[in-house]
Amino acid sequence: MKLALFDLDHTLLNTDSDHSWGEFLVNEGLVDPIRHRAMNNKFYDDYKAGQLDPIAYNEFVFEFLTQHESDYLTQLHQLFMQKVIRPQMRPEGFKAIQRHKDAGHALVGITATSDFITAPIFREFGITEIIATNAEVVDGKYTGKVINVPCYQQGKLTRLDQWLAGRDVTESWAYSDSINDRFLLEYSDHAIAVNPDDRLATLAKEQGWDIQDWSI
Repeated sequence: MKLALFDLDHTLLNTDSDHSWGEFLVNEGLVDPIRHRAMNNKFYDDYKAGQLDPIAYNEFVFEFLTQHESDYLTQLHQLFMQKVIRPQMRPEGFKAIQRHKDAGHALVGITATSDFITAPIFREFGITEIIATNAEVVDGKYTGKVINVPCYQQGKLTRLDQWLAGRDVTESWAYSDSINDRFLLEYSDHAIAVNPDDRLATLAKEQGWDIQDWSI
């Protein structure tokens, strides 16, 4: 199997879907605007600094999910897609995905953001195999807890190894914007730094990795 791994936020998207979801809830008047925005921004700053506590952040995100039924959450996510996400989907991302499809490669979306937020976005990009931080669901309701290893930094490799069990990869590509994904990029045979942050840009130049501009 030849495998192409795609990060989502600031790679396929021109934005961060997790942070954008928090802003969407504030703008729709669905959460306390002062508390939610302050916490959302704090966690986002931690992520950019490479110091995020992925359990604490996702439990903060999942708080809202525990308070509503799944049908309502599905409808709300569709509105989020319409208002926020679709305008931020990078055409170059679609093109890269199509190139790998045409070559017969397996495609996997791999993200630190939760499956609730990201699975519908990846599917719209045409990627159905998804490795994300998992929100626990019991009897059709979100519990607010994270299950499995958070898909963040080295956790991405742990989760990828679990997904790869029994599969033989002969060649791999990985696309990401973030220094948080250096482990994933180092794992791959072909690392592509997409609009990299400053630290990833420096590392990519040191390693001779491909650097691409997919910005809208």
